[in-house]
Amino acid sequence: MNGTEIKSIKAHQVYTNRGNVGIEAIVTTENGAVGRAMCTSGVSVGTHEVEFRFDGGTKFRGKGVTRAAERINQEIAPKMRGIDAANQQEADRVLLSLAPDVKAVYGGNATAAVSAAILKAGAASLGIPLYRHIGGANAMYLPVPGVAMVAGDERYGGGITTPGGKPTMSVMAYGFRTFADASYACWEIHTRWAEKMKKRFGGLPNIRDFISVPAGIYRCDREIWEDMLKTIREAGYEGKVGFQMDVATDTYHNKEDGRYYGLFDSTPKTKEQLYDFYMQIIRDYPFVIIEDPFNEDDYDTTAAFTKESGIQIVGDDLFTTNPERVAYGISKGAANTVLLKVNQVGTISEALEMIQYAYKFGYAVMPSDSRGEGDSIADYAVGINAGSIRESAIGPRGNRFLEIEEELGSNAKFIGTRGLKGFRNQQRADALQVEEKQ
Repeated sequence: MNGTEIKSIKAHQVYTNRGNVGIEAIVTTENGAVGRAMCTSGVSVGTHEVEFRFDGGTKFRGKGVTRAAERINQEIAPKMRGIDAANQQEADRVLLSLAPDVKAVYGGNATAAVSAAILKAGAASLGIPLYRHIGGANAMYLPVPGVAMVAGDERYGGGITTPGGKPTMSVMAYGFRTFADASYACWEIHTRWAEKMKKRFGGLPNIRDFISVPAGIYRCDREIWEDMLKTIREAGYEGKVGFQMDVATDTYHNKEDGRYYGLFDSTPKTKEQLYDFYMQIIRDYPFVIIEDPFNEDDYDTTAAFTKESGIQIVGDDLFTTNPERVAYGISKGAANTVLLKVNQVGTISEALEMIQYAYKFGYAVMPSDSRGEGDSIADYAVGINAGSIRESAIGPRGNRFLEIEEELGSNAKFIGTRGLKGFRNQQRADALQVEEKQ
């Protein structure tokens, strides 16, 4: 006995930072270390994600998780006692062996919460930071961060479905020497942007830190991008900050006629028209990342766009952190980055296996905290040497990155332009790297 064995696992229903409900698992080891992790369903959910278990009925609109939490307490917890929390792979192996199809039986939300809590308890039981537990001595790179700018899916009549505020738009701060410098640039830009939007339409309805733009304010998203670019220039960061956009294109995709409705403006678009539109806007504006530019099963078009666009193309609904879909996407050349959401696959070990597979074939991995990870997503990002991360420059997640940068001291390295796949202006990227060394 070394004290790192699991003594108890408890779970209960909690509220998330978005006001939704999720499962929180609490793992305690024999030496008194505690790991807490939350898992919740996303607002925009791909059809290929691992299945969750909900209470159903009318309470919490059917998304309650009290039954899933009870099953953790009554069925999973007793079988996991005595397992070494410091050995994540073995702990997850045992967890996955509890039933022939454990995620279908207990729900991917239950397994993800328990697995992540074990990871944190393991780090705490060893007395090391979470990022060090994940990445060892190589955990020293801080990713390119972003800050939220715009949300709202009903500006031009809305899409086919309404998953919650898509497309979202952010800015990514890459042209800096430290994470702290990038964080400040994001703060300055977001502060100016909020002031600008308040003058334009009064109040500031927020989705997290996004400014939700009501219908009738803009005729098309080009006008939004013009204002975003103007704000970056006014703050003095042109050439050091670029645009990131999570399209969640399935929101707008009509599978019957194949067209996209209410996306970027009120004009319906064919796949071909949307492709040409993307190519034009990345020539006109400093886009560095676009997520899910086409529907979740259109690997061929995504592959062609990835090759031609020359920027970072992220697959979320395209991949769903699913090893089989990631492998297929890589074989097609679709996207060049996998969005990491642990609860899409079900356990930490499976997510880490997928990450190593992506890295093996030259793909990047971009963590997302939209499923309850909170500020721990900073440790995940540093632990896996992620090149970029959305909307994490300021707030609790930004605070954790700043803390990690301080902890690492002279060993801390801000990855900068090198963290962006397919950076279009490579000459500018090289120049910025020279500046970093000076």
